Formats: sequence, C-alpha cells, structure tokens
Amino acid sequence: MTRTRPSGGRGGRTRPVLAAAAALAALAVTGVLSGFHLPLQPIEPDVTGARSEIASVEPIGIRTFEAPAGLVVEEDLAYGVREDGTLLTLDVCRPADAGSATEDGTDASTGMRPAVVSIHGGSWARGDKANADWRNVCLWLASEGFVAASVNYRLVPAAVFPAQLDDVALAVEWLRDPAQAERFGLDPARIAAFGGSAGGSLAALLGTRGDGALDTGSRVAAVAELSGPVALTGLALDADGASPWLRSIVTDYLGCEPGAAACEAAAEASAATHLDPSDPPMFVAQSDAEAIPLGQQTAFVAAADAAGVTVQSLVVPGSAHSIGILDAAMRARVAAFLHAALGG
Repeated sequence: MTRTRPSGGRGGRTRPVLAAAAALAALAVTGVLSGFHLPLQPIEPDVTGARSEIASVEPIGIRTFEAPAGLVVEEDLAYGVREDGTLLTLDVCRPADAGSATEDGTDASTGMRPAVVSIHGGSWARGDKANADWRNVCLWLASEGFVAASVNYRLVPAAVFPAQLDDVALAVEWLRDPAQAERFGLDPARIAAFGGSAGGSLAALLGTRGDGALDTGSRVAAVAELSGPVALTGLALDADGASPWLRSIVTDYLGCEPGAAACEAAAEASAATHLDPSDPPMFVAQSDAEAIPLGQQTAFVAAADAAGVTVQSLVVPGSAHSIGILDAAMRARVAAFLHAALGG
C-alpha cells in the first residue's frame, strides 16, 4: 500500500501551519475559497475523538478485513474551507492503476472508475476519516475497485445541522469537478455514498435531499448505510421508543429539542422526510438489538417503497453497531449492491 501526504500527517485532524497554507493556496487557485475568513482552523476532536464508533475491542465487522497490496492512499486532501476558516479534508483510497498524474504531468489513468464517498460515524460529535476502522473501510472500498473518498466534516458542538450535511455534499461536488475526476480516474456520473451510524444518516440524506438527475451537483447515484438514524422528529423518536442517549445526541446535533414546535431542523435532518421517486437505489442494514431502534429502518423502508425508491434492507442478529456489522458477509452484500447500482 502506497501513502502520500499532500497536506498533513496520517489521518489526524491537526496539521502544521505551513501545510494549511499550502492547502489554502491550492484551493485559492481553484476558486473554492471565495468568501472565507482567516485564520484557517482544522477540525479538532477531543483526545478520544478519533476513535471508532465500534465499542467492542473484538475483531468484528470491518476489523476482519485485511487490505491487499496495490492500493494507494492520498491523505488530508483539502476539499473546501468554510467561512469560519474551517479546513475540510478527505483521504482518497484507490487501486494503484486508477487516476493520479505522473511526475511528468501525463495522466496515468487506465479507465474511469465509480467512486464512493465514505462518511464516518460518531454521534455527529466525534470520529475521524482515518481512524483504524474507517481507514479499513476506505481500503476495502478501494479493493473492490472503487475510488473511495473518506471525509471529515464539522462536528458537534462547534457546528450543528445542516453544517455536517453541507460539508459532505461539498465533498461530492469536489469529487465531481472535472479536475478531480481526471486526477483520480473516476466517473463523475457514478458517485455513491456509504456511511455508518451518524455517517449513515448523512449518507441517506445525500441520497434523498434534492431531486432530479443523479450525476450533477451533490446528488449521488447510490446509497449504502449501516445503523443510520433516518427519522429524527419527535414523533418518530417517540414511535421508536428511542433511548435517552439517542434523544440527547439528536438534540445536540439539531441544536433544538425534537418535537419542539420551533425545531424545524428535525424534519430537515430526517432522510425519510425527503424521499421521492427521483432518489437513487439504497441499501440499509442494522442489528436487531442495537442502539438505533429497528423501527428507524423498517419505517424508512416502508416509506421508500411507498415513494417508489428501490431499497434493499437487511437485519442481522445481535447488538453490533454500524461498521461493527461490516463483516465478510455484509461486505459482500454491500459491494454487490454498489457494483450493481453503479455499473462497475
């Protein structure tokens, strides 16, 4: 596996001032920075913020994956800067024969590959694109022949909805830009979203927000999500018997109490609210006794069916959460879905 580090150290959210300045200069050339304010601020979780949402120390889920040789990882690529100076970064994992210009500037791509935006979980308040488990997700997707982009986004409490959605949407737009499509050898018409837990919620929103063609703007051509809360209104949480923990993290994420008359964000942040026939095919899965109520998935599947959206669903026994259920069998199911949906 080959790693490059254009603007920082391995997967962390901190980076030197000079590296941030380099990223700033690169973005300025492409015009991404219109309207930003200095100084640049990297996203900084607490000391434990980079940990995975897999609570177990056991080798479960994505931890059972071993990356093959021949994959390339490009770390800490700046995909945008927010008006408050927040520097947004992602990592790209890809097969060695996909994209990237050679040193003499010629395109070394051997073909256009589908891409998958990978969105980490962590209650919208912690996590990192390159903790050990999410780096493994990125490498797994690359091993399947996708160009995978593992993204960081702004976190609670520094930012509340829709900041997180706006960030991951910007990552899709950045990948779709012709310069990035050529650089990584990806097909801008075939971009999917994959996420787990809070990242699953965001992936589902990428799929359902908006309407029309799936190959423009921040629209995605497929969604696969594991254990994502997809209905955050007070009514939905009540119906699902949501735990105090889930209600608490949703309140922090929305910046208001679900069910309160003034909390319009609850519906806006619910993927189930936005379903319509133009949405892409989806794959949703979770455990039957985990932290996210099973009613979240079953109600979403029913709503998707009613809206004419193609959806595959799977429930596995146990209490493992998010990419904790991404074992070999689940990886095969998700990969098959993505290949079928993206045609590659």
